[in-house]
Amino acid sequence: MFWFRKKEYPTFWKSYCDCFKEKQNDAIENVRFVIFDTETTGLNPKKDRILSIGTIAVSDHKIKVADNLECYLTQDIFSAESVQFHGLLKEGNFNKISEEEAIIAFLAHIKNAVLVAHHAAFDVAMINQALKRLHLPKLKNKVLDTGHLFIKTKLDPSKKHVSLDFLSTQFNIPQHDRHTASGDAFITAFAFLKLLAILKKKNTPLSLKYLLKSNERIGLL
Repeated sequence: MFWFRKKEYPTFWKSYCDCFKEKQNDAIENVRFVIFDTETTGLNPKKDRILSIGTIAVSDHKIKVADNLECYLTQDIFSAESVQFHGLLKEGNFNKISEEEAIIAFLAHIKNAVLVAHHAAFDVAMINQALKRLHLPKLKNKVLDTGHLFIKTKLDPSKKHVSLDFLSTQFNIPQHDRHTASGDAFITAFAFLKLLAILKKKNTPLSLKYLLKSNERIGLL
């Protein structure tokens, strides 16, 4: 006879999962969004590693500056070629923590928030691969992509893929600290609010269900 034992997960993962027991409100004003970005050693989620994570929260159509997370990770894999792009040196002047510590902090910060990122599938995949290395399941959060939201606005039907630089130019958002995780999260947060304002004019009242529509594939990487 085979006995199947339920897998035991660490306390931090259980605490994260407990956040999802309460049903989320569909009204945009009552939803906590966490805009996030990762800087990485490359573009292959299975081989590359996270260098830094930056987040900032949005709720009730306002950026909550105090509700943020910024962390830099120690690097097991170092790519000299990628430094010229993201500028994070292996032994830079940052207080660095392990991947496990960063994931614990990230989960504690995001809780059951709706995650928002530009080209979100990549950032979600990087986090999920880090979770996999810790023998944990994938993220449970709902996810929005600002690139998808721009397409929903129909401001430019010819655009099927847009960059964060394009959005920042389109909405006159200063590119301060561009290509840092926290800087890009902040730019994305401004773009997100601009997109919400445009979509609200097209779809009143604006709901979370409407924003999530057609985004089913995010996070499956």
